Amino acid sequence: MRIQILGSAAGGGFPQWNCHCRNCDGLRGGSIRATQRTQSSIALSDNGQRWILCNASPDIRAQLAAFPVLTQAGKLRGSRIAAVILLDAQIDHCTGLLSLREGCPLPVCCTAPVHQDLSSGFPLFPMLKPWNGGLQHCPIELEQPFQIAACADLRFTAIALASNAPPYSPRRDHPLPGDNIGLWVEDIPSGKCLFYAPGLGQIDQSVFNWMQKADCLLVDGTFWRDDEMQIQGLSPASGRQMGHLPQSGEGGMLDWLEWVDGRKVLIHINNTNPILHEDSVEHFELKERGVEVAYDGMSIEL
Repeated sequence: MRIQILGSAAGGGFPQWNCHCRNCDGLRGGSIRATQRTQSSIALSDNGQRWILCNASPDIRAQLAAFPVLTQAGKLRGSRIAAVILLDAQIDHCTGLLSLREGCPLPVCCTAPVHQDLSSGFPLFPMLKPWNGGLQHCPIELEQPFQIAACADLRFTAIALASNAPPYSPRRDHPLPGDNIGLWVEDIPSGKCLFYAPGLGQIDQSVFNWMQKADCLLVDGTFWRDDEMQIQGLSPASGRQMGHLPQSGEGGMLDWLEWVDGRKVLIHINNTNPILHEDSVEHFELKERGVEVAYDGMSIEL
């Protein structure tokens, strides 16, 4: 299995265009050691020939330019993108579908709640129909394995996660199972497995069982502290209220990862998170704990 990190930041990217927090201004001014990041998305392949996008961020055009393998086709119009799997209906995870409209019809795998939001509140499915039929909905059910013919050696399973529905959704603060999923990906020939969960508000025993079985985890790295946005005056909501488990504090992500043996990588990192500052105490703590920070262009092979 080949895993390509196209984007590793949370919504807004890093630096966020209108943010003047220590991290964003520090990166712009060169006063901190950090790396620019686009909004989170990954690509998966079993052989490097056809690829499946997991989420399609607003930065998809720049991400494709940075990983040109995806745009190669050997014909006048085409790409190596075979399908898209959406893990939720958040704007920073699906707006890139608008930029892929020239590639329609495009199979899009998602749960019923995600399809509902993208057919009404943010109607991407009806909006894109004029482009060669638009997005082709491929329904996925929770904990029901499915495959995509173009990458037949990969088997996927959607795992329900406790997080939140998008701000525009009628289910905001009252999410249903399937509004947010983690993705379990098995390479059938090798048996190696990935658990991908960029939006994870809390961990229960069921989710933890999946995490413990994974050879590689790409999990929610949005905030270091639960009150990170509050103490900086950027939002009245805590990380958990937004649907993201912080790394630090009792019961935080790092506490859970202590009991996981697989490769551990944080993704979907908010611009306020001090782990982006590579000389910070928090960044060094991750190194000591054997936890990596995803970056754009990072490649992992299982």
